[in-house]
Amino acid sequence: MNPYQQKRRWKYSLLAFAVVIASGSLLYTNYLVKNIATSERTRAQVWALSMKQVFASDDNDFLNYVFAVRDSLTVPAIVVDDKGEFKYKKGLDSTKTFIAIEAEENPNIKYDTAYFRHELNSMKEQHEPIKVTVLNSQWLVYYKDSALLTQLKFFPYIQLSVIAIFLLTAYTAFSSSRKSEQNQVWVGLAKETAHQLGTPISSLMAWIELMKDKFNAEKDPLILEMENDVKRLEIVADRFSKIGSRPVLENRNVYEVVKDFTDYFRVRVSNRITFEVRGDTNTRAGLNVPLFDWVLENLLKNAVNAIEDKGTITVDISESKKQVFIDVTDTGKGIARSKFDTVFQPGYTTRKRGWGLGLSLTKRMVENYHNGHIFVKDSELGKGTTFRIALKATPHDN
Repeated sequence: MNPYQQKRRWKYSLLAFAVVIASGSLLYTNYLVKNIATSERTRAQVWALSMKQVFASDDNDFLNYVFAVRDSLTVPAIVVDDKGEFKYKKGLDSTKTFIAIEAEENPNIKYDTAYFRHELNSMKEQHEPIKVTVLNSQWLVYYKDSALLTQLKFFPYIQLSVIAIFLLTAYTAFSSSRKSEQNQVWVGLAKETAHQLGTPISSLMAWIELMKDKFNAEKDPLILEMENDVKRLEIVADRFSKIGSRPVLENRNVYEVVKDFTDYFRVRVSNRITFEVRGDTNTRAGLNVPLFDWVLENLLKNAVNAIEDKGTITVDISESKKQVFIDVTDTGKGIARSKFDTVFQPGYTTRKRGWGLGLSLTKRMVENYHNGHIFVKDSELGKGTTFRIALKATPHDN
């Protein structure tokens, strides 16, 4: 397992652990809420029975006990008869029922039950009424959740939200810091690699020139291919030297750039795979050739690896609405539709010895360095895949 896949598994494991903790917190809070709600309803039922006993008993000692039980209710409550008229209220601010009426002469205060009606409707939404029979009439006792129970219902959501915001902020900060450090390490390593390659590449170029002079092999095909490979090494070193810096884009003929690299690449793979470059030969776009060749190399290598025996790789170039489209199509094994986005993630690979960095680097070079887009345009298992690169078109030379 490569480190990118292992890192992803750790993220999923931590996420699952966080979900378990959040679920446990919610379940336990819900358990407490139910217990408190049951306790409050039991008290409300006892209180309702005490109301009934107040009207049914003549024993003063017993009534004192009943009054004590009745006064022990800690939640707001309203008692109405079967006609909806108020019989008793507890735990409510009765002063809110008096409304001052201002007048030029003799201002007075009016009694209004709108406050009680509003509280009654709120109680009806929260709980079913407790029914008691008093003086041959059925009374309905409504009550409201206590402040503690109301707060407890919302507490876990507030707590989890605060924790989630804190963790997200911390993760973003640490991730950004870690990525910055990693980028600095990779940039330093890339530039040092380019520097170290410079000396042997220069030596190889000199040796090739000596071979040409000594054996009079200026046009020998083997020498020419060796020279091409050394130039290729020089391009690779140049690529690494450009990592970390903003590349300069030049107005280049897209067809020519693609054709030149494809011609170089085709002689270095199996002759059972055929290549074809076709389309508009006049399209132009801003390109950094060494980096764009790297993009083409990754796409063509993926296409070759997708073809198990023999097949065809086609590169179509077109222009529409001020955009240049480069479609790389192979007749390989294809990609499942669910993996269209996943293939660009670091660490994703279907090869046993692959690191899964090719398409991730390709996406970065296209989008960050060439201001374009790359995506899987179409794919079908067993028939092949088409990757599309979209770049901004530049004016044609006159």
